[in-house]
Amino acid sequence: MFSPSSFVIALCLRVIYALNGPAADLVTSLPGLSETPNFQHYSGYLQAAQGKYLHYWFVESQNNPSTDPVVLWLNGGPGCSSMEGLLAENGPFHLHDDGTVYLNPYSWNLLANVLYVESPPGVGFSYSTTGNYQTSDPQVAEDNYNALLDFFNKFPSFTSNDFYVFAESYGGIYAPTLSKLIASSSANINFKGMGVGNGMTSYTINDNSLVYFGYYHGLIGNSLWNEINQYCCSSGTCNFDSNSNSNCQNAVYNALYLIQDIGLNIYNVYALCYGGAGAQSRYTADMSNLFRHYRFKFQDQVDVSVPGDPRCFNGTALYVWLNNPNVRAALHIPTSVQSWELCSSTVGSLYQRTYSDMTPFYQYLLQQNLRLLVYNGDVDMACNFLGAEWFVEALNQSVVNQYGPWYYNNQIAGYVKQYENITFLTVKGAGHMVPQYKPAAALQMFKNYLSNSY
Repeated sequence: MFSPSSFVIALCLRVIYALNGPAADLVTSLPGLSETPNFQHYSGYLQAAQGKYLHYWFVESQNNPSTDPVVLWLNGGPGCSSMEGLLAENGPFHLHDDGTVYLNPYSWNLLANVLYVESPPGVGFSYSTTGNYQTSDPQVAEDNYNALLDFFNKFPSFTSNDFYVFAESYGGIYAPTLSKLIASSSANINFKGMGVGNGMTSYTINDNSLVYFGYYHGLIGNSLWNEINQYCCSSGTCNFDSNSNSNCQNAVYNALYLIQDIGLNIYNVYALCYGGAGAQSRYTADMSNLFRHYRFKFQDQVDVSVPGDPRCFNGTALYVWLNNPNVRAALHIPTSVQSWELCSSTVGSLYQRTYSDMTPFYQYLLQQNLRLLVYNGDVDMACNFLGAEWFVEALNQSVVNQYGPWYYNNQIAGYVKQYENITFLTVKGAGHMVPQYKPAAALQMFKNYLSNSY
């Protein structure tokens, strides 16, 4: 039975809770969601610079928002939207194929307040009033930092909460560069650490390890493998990434073709490719992070996917739902802002890559005694676990716990090696987007990281 008093109480509580952030950004309903979430969430814009506005969606913790940590989540690309993180990975709202919304039982906001930001301008619903979407690694870090300052201006009650930066894929560049700006600044941010999932850390290491990954996952035959070793290796050392030997370059090209261009799902070598082996788009970001020294060219596949959709990935529900005018209105997106795309080809094509190795950034952060996590789904080919492991080992940190298994639900969930202030961790059977492929294990990993107990 309807109770006027209970309605008034609920309305008052909503007003009180909205005081945590800007009332104009409070999301009061979501088209397609039949359940009522037990947390407040906000969607709007953060100013990154004059004329630059980054769309954010902030979901408060389902536990204790006032004391739980605040976590920034960034997807990569470059040019891909963090709405994928919220709606298909670790966010509280997920989509059925028919456009209905359901609550994700493995959402990271069970443990933390999570801020999802679409970066840089031109990605998703983020925009620049000038229409200029050319940017670079340092510029993105600066824009993200300014947007973060604007967030804490909008949400001052969260400035004392522990703060962490988490990012995925090309976010392996975004996260360390932003983290260094935060750590070196005098801003009132209670910065505690950083996590990078299947991230780009070093082009050279990622390239060299990818060839080993391909061979030991049965993607390269012995004949080609022998060629690679003959022409690319000497005295036990192999250089697949920037070898001047033309025979080596040809062998690497042939190996990369077998890994990247025949219809395999590069984000999960054991998963199906949505649309079939010959039907995926040749999305440019797939190759732009690999073997940049050689600038290999491949034949485009037949494109039957949604524009901007990475191949083998079904993002139709995301496109349909986020471009629904009622959804845009609920999220406070102006009608003048462009249609939503998962990955912007404009931003990706104009993007200027400045950094090829994140080692100096990690070394700086380690000197600040911040707690770092590098984690990888172990069947991802785009940013493979072996290269991430090599990268962390090369930082030469003191080992606290040797490489061994970690567990979830009485089963091995992956492997972990702990150093003094950095942890390397794998998630067994997960692809590029760990929280999407292994949501329960990913939530447990996140919980372990926050408690610093693996």
